[in-house]
Amino acid sequence: MYKDKKVACIVPAFKEENMILRTLESMPAYLDYIIVIDDGSPDKTGDIIRSRQEIDSRVILLRHEKNQGVGGAIASGYIRARDLNVDAAVVMAGDGQMDPEDLPNLLDPVIEQGVDYSKGNRLFTGEAYSKIPRIRYFGNAVLSMLTKIASGYWHVADSQTGYTVAGKRVLNMVDWSSMYKRYGQPNDLLVRLNVLNMVVKDVPVKPVYNIGEKSGIKIRKVIFTIPYLLLKLFIWRMKEKYVIRNFHPLVFFYMLGIGFSFATVLLFIRLFYMWYETGLIPKVNALASMFSFMSASLFILFAMWFDMEANKDLKA
Repeated sequence: MYKDKKVACIVPAFKEENMILRTLESMPAYLDYIIVIDDGSPDKTGDIIRSRQEIDSRVILLRHEKNQGVGGAIASGYIRARDLNVDAAVVMAGDGQMDPEDLPNLLDPVIEQGVDYSKGNRLFTGEAYSKIPRIRYFGNAVLSMLTKIASGYWHVADSQTGYTVAGKRVLNMVDWSSMYKRYGQPNDLLVRLNVLNMVVKDVPVKPVYNIGEKSGIKIRKVIFTIPYLLLKLFIWRMKEKYVIRNFHPLVFFYMLGIGFSFATVLLFIRLFYMWYETGLIPKVNALASMFSFMSASLFILFAMWFDMEANKDLKA
């Protein structure tokens, strides 16, 4: 137990035969359960986990016959942690990229401060730029900005990290069966937590790379799928939080901002077309384009500001 509270660690694992044993051996003694999800691995990952069970009675093995993705594996782990009635559930990847020394800093906000969900932030320290591969660093930064807009947690950065701790309220209130099952799972969960008005805290953690891990992320795929997912989640959050559950006029500001944005694009296309065809810039067209651009900017900025104000109490 950790400070008289039951804690489970969820470890999603897919083709981690080289790193899973090292990860399980590094688990702190205060963890009550270590829930390892073998997500349909075709290698020896499952055999290694079973051999570890013989040594460590805390290890619980869940086996997916068919690969469900990291989000699906984590969801299965959360469901088992909920059924075990733990006070907090930690997620640590099976590739050894989460440093167990950082875990108390993630647990304390949930165990002692009433925070619902704490998550690691690898970008907070000055080590991130030198340790994280460049393309992943910049991709993470862009996705973090988009996730701020989609989730309403404007104080949260490093949205793609999976090093997190969920409290009992989160375990019991989130519908884990409907959570996104692939690499957008952290983004999906943040949006769901915002709709449920959960308090989230960012905690600095050390970035760990080049220890033998192999990333399963295909950059060319997620660069399109996750932004599209965030767009759908943003629309869903606006509907659920600000229309259905508790109406807020910021939805009109976003709608007007998006409408004027489309108008701006069309007006500038017409302006440049007329300029190309006649050599002259239509004055009315130019004025309308600038008016539309300024209106779009103001409406969207005010909508973001209102969203920040509406969610300021969810920051820890």
